[in-house]
Amino acid sequence: MTNLYHAKNNQLLSVSRSRLANEDQLQEWIAANPRLIGLELVVLGREITTAFGGRIDILGLDREGNTVVIECKRDRTPRDIIAQVLDYGSWVSALTTREVYEIAQGKLGKSLEMAFQEKFGAELPEILNQSHSLVIVASELDASSRRIVEYLAETHGIAINTVFFSTFDYQGETLLATDWMLDQDQVKQRAESKARAPWTGFWYFNVGQSNQRNWEDCRRYGFIAAGGDPYYSDPLGKLSVGDRVFAYQKQAGYVGYGIVTFPYLPVREFRVDGVPLLDLPLECGGLGHDRDDLEKCEYLVQIDWKQTFPLNEAKGYSGIFANQNIVCKLRDPSTLEFLRKEFPESENATA
Repeated sequence: MTNLYHAKNNQLLSVSRSRLANEDQLQEWIAANPRLIGLELVVLGREITTAFGGRIDILGLDREGNTVVIECKRDRTPRDIIAQVLDYGSWVSALTTREVYEIAQGKLGKSLEMAFQEKFGAELPEILNQSHSLVIVASELDASSRRIVEYLAETHGIAINTVFFSTFDYQGETLLATDWMLDQDQVKQRAESKARAPWTGFWYFNVGQSNQRNWEDCRRYGFIAAGGDPYYSDPLGKLSVGDRVFAYQKQAGYVGYGIVTFPYLPVREFRVDGVPLLDLPLECGGLGHDRDDLEKCEYLVQIDWKQTFPLNEAKGYSGIFANQNIVCKLRDPSTLEFLRKEFPESENATA
C-alpha cells in the first residue's frame, strides 16, 4: 500500500486517501499523458471496439511501432479482468499495419505519421504491430490475480503487467501515485526472448546524425552520442565496457563496428587523450548544446572503432534490421550474417 505524507513544522503528516469518482477520469489522465504510468506512447484512441464487441480502454503505439493495450479499473480488480485483457490481446495481435492506420485515422484527428513524428521525433516504422503488450491499471489486485499475472509474465513470457495507482486528497486537490507490479523492462525482455531469435551479444546503435552530432566526429574521436532529453540519452546506460556495437544511420545503412571502452558521461566531461572533446576541432558545432544542463546535454559513450565507413559508403540492403530505438539488442539473423561479412573485424568477437 502506498502512503503519502507532507512535511509541516518539521513533522510528517499523513495525506488522506481519496477515491476516483469514475474510471473515465483515470482513462482521461492516462490518455492525455501516458508518462503517468511510465510509458512513452502515441495514443491511438480510447474505447477501441474490437471485432467481437469488446472495448479497449486505451490503445497506444510505442516507439518501435508496437501496440500497447491499457485497461483501467478504478477499484480492486477481480481476475476476470485478466481474461478480458488477454482476449483484447488476441485481437490486437492480429492487427495488420493497414488496420492500425485505419484505427488511428478514425480516432487521432491527424495522420499517424504526423502524430508519431511529433511524439518521437522520428519517422513511423514501415511495419507496425510486430508485437504487443498488455497493461492493467488498477488500485489493487487480489492475490489470485497477482499470481496469474506473474505466471503469465515470468513463466510464459507474455508481455502483461499491472500498474497500481493511489489517489490522495490534499488541500482540495487530487494527487496521484503510480507504480509497476513487475519490472516492465524485464517483462518486455522475457516476452522478446520467447518471440525472437537468441541474442548474440551484439548491440545496435542509432547514430542520429543531425545538427547536434556528426558521424565523422564519432569516427575521428571514438564515441557515440545521444541527447536532448533523458528519454534519448538514458538508453546509453545499457552499454557497458566490453560491449560490441554496430552503428546504424537512418536512410544510409550500417557505418561502424566497435567495442565500448568507457560508459556514458556528459559531453563536457568527455576527453580524448586528456583533452576535452569540446576543445577539439569538430565537424558539428552543435555537439556542445546545453552542455551545463544535465537533462538536455549530449551524453557520449567511448568506442574503440574496429571498422568504420563514411555515410556515403554505408552498408545495407532492403529489409535490413533498423530500429527507432537509440540502443537495442541486435538479433536478426540475416542482418548479423550480412554485417559479419561487411565488417570482418566483428568475426573476432565471440558470440
